[in-house]
Amino acid sequence: MPDKLNSDAQSNDDPISFIDRVANAAFLAVMGLARMLPYHRRIPLVGWFFAHMLGPVAGWTARARENLSLAMPELSASERKRIARSVLDNAGRSMAEIYSGEEFVSRIAGADPLTGPGLQALREAGEQDRPVILACAHFGNYDAMRAALSAQGWPVGALYRPMNNPAFNAHYIPAMRSIAEPIFPRGRSGFAAMLKFLRGGGMLALGFDQFVHDGTPLRFFGMDSRTVLTPAELALRYDALLLPIAGVRQPDGLSFSVEVGDPVAHSDPEQMMQALNDDLERRIRANPGQWFWVHRRWKKRGR
Repeated sequence: MPDKLNSDAQSNDDPISFIDRVANAAFLAVMGLARMLPYHRRIPLVGWFFAHMLGPVAGWTARARENLSLAMPELSASERKRIARSVLDNAGRSMAEIYSGEEFVSRIAGADPLTGPGLQALREAGEQDRPVILACAHFGNYDAMRAALSAQGWPVGALYRPMNNPAFNAHYIPAMRSIAEPIFPRGRSGFAAMLKFLRGGGMLALGFDQFVHDGTPLRFFGMDSRTVLTPAELALRYDALLLPIAGVRQPDGLSFSVEVGDPVAHSDPEQMMQALNDDLERRIRANPGQWFWVHRRWKKRGR
């Protein structure tokens, strides 16, 4: 996803390892076969592949269940198993949607899925060319939000971290661009371009739901979790509207409701980010299968 602020990527100048080449070839083979199917069959097929094959082999399913046990101990083992499978199904569907490009974008644009209590504030900011920080998480499909706002004539900028596998980047980054632009690569030049875009009244999507080694300990599911302060700090620095937003997958597995939350009042960065953590926790508890529980959100510093 193009919103990670806290990971280092392999340089595009580094040689591509044999393992990276094999992994990339396997991914392209799966996606190539999937693209032979109509959209309504392709998306659930890749979701099934992630949930029943890739997730268990990669250890993602086990990690999701461990995190669920930590954060939501009231769940039974069977409930954790079911949710973990849904998490990987959603991840696979999201990846297939990114690689469906024009089909995915046209479906989002045609549905006009924008809703929520913060939508009017977002519209007013767009009309006034006021900078907007869209605080998003690995929930539902991040790109549904980008596609929906772009369809309204609001380009959404995003900071992305190139993947560690440079062979994968060669097609993943163009796939992201096909959903919406601009996107900015993580690094000094990308960050500078991103800030220029924001200062000019742009809408900028930033993630906040991953562990950050130098982040601030804030509460999330009743536990301390180091949280990035960047979205709140930029909102304060540039007098930007700060809104939580999520592309929530609907029961049919193919459509979305892009929900814009209430604006976060400007105060201090810690309080603002805690409000976003609280909002995300409420959303996850209502629909736990759509958050990417695979992340090590509560790991210890230095590990």
